[in-house]
Amino acid sequence: MLFSWRLRWTPCKKTLSTPSCQSSFCLHSLPPLQNWSHSHLILPKRGFRFKVKLVFGSMASLDLLEPHIVYSGGRMVAYEQLRESVLGKSEDGSFSVWKAAVGGMVSGAFGQFLASPTDLVKVQMQMEGRRRLEGKPPRVRGVYHAFIKIVSEGGIRGLWAGWVPNVQRAALVNLGDLTTYDSVKHLLLRHTSLEDNCLCHGLASTCSGLVAATMGTPADVVKTRIMNQPRDSSGRGLLYKSSVDCLVQAVKGEGFLSLYKGFLPTWLRMAPWSMTFWLTFEQIRRAVGISSF
Repeated sequence: MLFSWRLRWTPCKKTLSTPSCQSSFCLHSLPPLQNWSHSHLILPKRGFRFKVKLVFGSMASLDLLEPHIVYSGGRMVAYEQLRESVLGKSEDGSFSVWKAAVGGMVSGAFGQFLASPTDLVKVQMQMEGRRRLEGKPPRVRGVYHAFIKIVSEGGIRGLWAGWVPNVQRAALVNLGDLTTYDSVKHLLLRHTSLEDNCLCHGLASTCSGLVAATMGTPADVVKTRIMNQPRDSSGRGLLYKSSVDCLVQAVKGEGFLSLYKGFLPTWLRMAPWSMTFWLTFEQIRRAVGISSF
C-alpha cells in the first residue's frame, strides 16, 4: 500500500501512473472513516492507537483501486464523448453550464453503474474493520473471496445490489465535480488573465471538490446505509425498501441534517482527491500530446 495509518502518514515505495489510482491510493484511509460516520460507529477512546492500525493496516489498497479504475475511466470517456459529439459546443467553443450538468450527471451515472460490483466489494471490506473492533469473525478474506461470496448468496444480480443509490450518488457528485471543473476552468480562461496551467487547474479543482462534496453527501449517506443493511436469503434489504425509503426514514427519524453526517470526512477526501486527479489528468494529457480538458 502507498500509505499506512499509524497516527502519522508513512510513505512507501509504490507509485502509480494514472490520476484516479494516485488520488485513490493517497487517500485510502479516509473512505472507511466516511462510511463509519454514516453507519454510526463509535470508536472507543481506550486502545485507539492500536485499533486504528488494526483497521487500516492491510485492506485498503486493492479494494479501493479497482472501483476507481472502472469508474473514472468510464465517466471521463463518456463525458468527453457527450461534450464533443452528442451535446456539442457552441460556435465560439464554449460549453454551456446546462450541457455540462447533463453531461456530468449522465457520465457519472454510467461510470458508477460499471463500477458498482467493485464498489460493493470495497464497502464490505472496509466494514470488516468495524467487525474486528466488535470482536466478530470476518465475513470475507479478500477481494476474490468477497466476489465469490456475493455471487453465491445473491447470484450475478447480487453484484449490483445497491446500484440505484450508487448511480444516484455518482450523478450528483459528477454534477458537482465534472460540471464545476469544466465550467470554472473555462470561465477563468475566458474572463481572467490566468493561463491554462497548474494554477488554473488547481483553482477549478478546489471548487469542484467542494461542490461535489456538498451535493454528494446526502446520496453517499443513503448509499452506505443501503449497502450495509442486513439482507434476507433472497438478497432483499431488511431495513430499507429503496433509496427513497432510506431517505425518508433518515429525515423523519433524525432530521434533515442527518443527510450531512460525515460531510467533513467526505470533503476531506474529495477536496484533495479532486485536486490530485485533475492536476495529474491534465499533465498526463499534455505529456501524451492531447489537448487540455
